[in-house]
Amino acid sequence: MNLDCSVRLVRYEPKYKAQWDEFVLQSKNGVFLFYRDYLEYHSDRFSDFSLLFFQEGQLVAMMPANRDDDTAVSHGGLTFGGIISGAQMTTTLMLSVFDVMLRELRMQGVTKLIYKSIPHIYHAAPAEEDLYALFLHNARLIRRDVSSTISRGRKFAYTEEREAALRQAKSHGLTVEQTSDFPQYMAIVAAGLKARYGVLPVHTAAEMELLAGRFPENIKLFAASRDGKMLSGVIVYETANVAHAQYISTTPKGRALGALDAVMDVLLNEIYCDKPYFDFGKSTAENGRSLNSGLIENKESYGARATVYDFYELNLEM
Repeated sequence: MNLDCSVRLVRYEPKYKAQWDEFVLQSKNGVFLFYRDYLEYHSDRFSDFSLLFFQEGQLVAMMPANRDDDTAVSHGGLTFGGIISGAQMTTTLMLSVFDVMLRELRMQGVTKLIYKSIPHIYHAAPAEEDLYALFLHNARLIRRDVSSTISRGRKFAYTEEREAALRQAKSHGLTVEQTSDFPQYMAIVAAGLKARYGVLPVHTAAEMELLAGRFPENIKLFAASRDGKMLSGVIVYETANVAHAQYISTTPKGRALGALDAVMDVLLNEIYCDKPYFDFGKSTAENGRSLNSGLIENKESYGARATVYDFYELNLEM
């Protein structure tokens, strides 16, 4: 590849915070997860290696990243997080950005780049120049998670079974509303994950409260209750185009009453009825190789269909 010397790379420093956040806001594919206040809430777990790219003094691209020994990841604490680009980004410019980035990573002793591409549903404008650059550099697809997404442009109906379950749920006098009681809800999430999979949630209740406090317009908890007792809920990560279900859980009693159906129906047909996409999250494990068929069929019963979240690996050893 021909190295474009007009592109200059710098490592992120706190002095760039305002410029970083403003670029995310104005970008083609940036979301609130890329703001520094989100990236840095778990800075004790990840060694930041974020990059900024300038051309003739103008910021043209950024990449949230961390470093783990000789591996750079974009970013280990995020579901996705590749190159963030602005309206001025073109395919040829992206190739120059990659050339400069890979040269610098090699000079810094990085031998492997794990690149988590940003799914198209989060794009404000087409922004897949990075996928072409990955292809030219022989990047290898190492992981593909399947998520389930409802598109308002072509919304499919609930299945008959889901309609019946919803009618039953509505007969139980459930109340669905937004709440800030993250400790109670995360206890439900933790109990459900431990019982079904023997694992704990990625986030603690304290972390969810912290993040929701920092991003109250983006991180919201909706729950179903009866007689003041929380039964089911969904934490939603809201971006301009997507309402993404980060945690979906229910108690045994909530399951018996169909409380989760009640929550989902309110989210899909009232609160987020005008959002271009509603994303239920992934139904895969083992780096995408194992599909939880029961889980994905449940999500698809609401009319959702597949969106993939891809991870690539670039070997930088000479």
